[in-house]
Amino acid sequence: MTAEQQTLGAWPRGRWRWVALVGVVVLAGLSALDLYQHYTLGDGILGELFGITIAPGPLALVLGLARGISLALAWSRPRPALLIALATSAVSASLGDAVSSSEPWPWAATAVFGYAAILAIAGARGLPRRRLVRWWLAAQVLSVVFYIPAWALSTTNFASGIVMAIVSAVGAVLGDLLRSRAEAGRRLAEQEVISETERGERARLQERARIARELHDVVAHHLSVVVVRADSAPHRLTAVSDEVQKEFAEIGEAARASLTEMRRVLRLLRDDEPQPELEPQPGLAQIPELIDSARQAGADVQLKGGSVADVDPAAQLTAYRVVQEALSNAVRHAPGAPVRVVVGRSANALVVQVVNRPSTGAPITVGSGHGLVGMRERVELVDGTMTAGATSDGGYLVEVAIPMGAEVADGDSGTRR
Repeated sequence: MTAEQQTLGAWPRGRWRWVALVGVVVLAGLSALDLYQHYTLGDGILGELFGITIAPGPLALVLGLARGISLALAWSRPRPALLIALATSAVSASLGDAVSSSEPWPWAATAVFGYAAILAIAGARGLPRRRLVRWWLAAQVLSVVFYIPAWALSTTNFASGIVMAIVSAVGAVLGDLLRSRAEAGRRLAEQEVISETERGERARLQERARIARELHDVVAHHLSVVVVRADSAPHRLTAVSDEVQKEFAEIGEAARASLTEMRRVLRLLRDDEPQPELEPQPGLAQIPELIDSARQAGADVQLKGGSVADVDPAAQLTAYRVVQEALSNAVRHAPGAPVRVVVGRSANALVVQVVNRPSTGAPITVGSGHGLVGMRERVELVDGTMTAGATSDGGYLVEVAIPMGAEVADGDSGTRR
């Protein structure tokens, strides 16, 4: 589709369609009356040169209808409209002559204003300026073509041609000005949309940066304190056993790992186009390490299964994050309770279960539920299903089924319930 076809529209809509319809009817009627009353149709140049005679009444009606049709086509088909208008004027000038020297010829008054109106409408609807100039010149060439034989017959009157040149030029200029104004309005509207989009994007980036700053100020500070205190504890405290020193070292290492992961998440928040991760994402192979870390924290965790072949990396990452979140919840909400982690497959799905027995210290607390929401969202991103709830003996169960061919994975930031 060309630019001209994109800008030129169909028939006007709303109240303007009735205005256009009235204009077409008025032009057709006035053209027929003008030609019938002020011109001797059938007795023009062709009649004088070749002796051609045609009934004036039907010819005036046909020419009037043709002129109305040309105006009707101006909104959607400017080229046929201008061709019909020029052809109608050529036929009327060839087959008709003015009844007196005061009547314009070869351009009747309705022909002049009709052609100018078509140029104005076509220009306003998007006809390029260069084509408007060409169609204006075509009308002037037609004037010259008719003035040559008229001059030979000594019936030359240049007033009609001059008026045609001026009025049609005004129509072309008016159409071009309307088109330029419409284009300026469209460009202004586009710029406003772009500016609004840019403001929204800027506000979004500023909010992301603010969240990143808040997270860094709150979480990074406390984690750094944990690292420093864990590293310096063996030197500050006297008579610290080897087991306690090892415990402090593991606490410091876990805090450093948390700091590293948090800084990576903060980079994702700060960067508009984050770079792809170079390190491999955790999967089923890292679940035993996760279990060992929970055991070192004092949790009684048992792992069943864990090795499943031909699992998509996205499904492995989702399973790892689910186990990580569920273990964290179990350790926090059911301290001292035995926890069982089961990893296996069922049909074409990877099945993960994390179930804990009732707490020996305090009843299981539900918490805010954000961790469950985060796990559910992560599982749904890979078209999986998740069930979570209290068991009959007072424990808690989290079970997910992830399709083996999962191809979508969210970022690997974990949330807690």
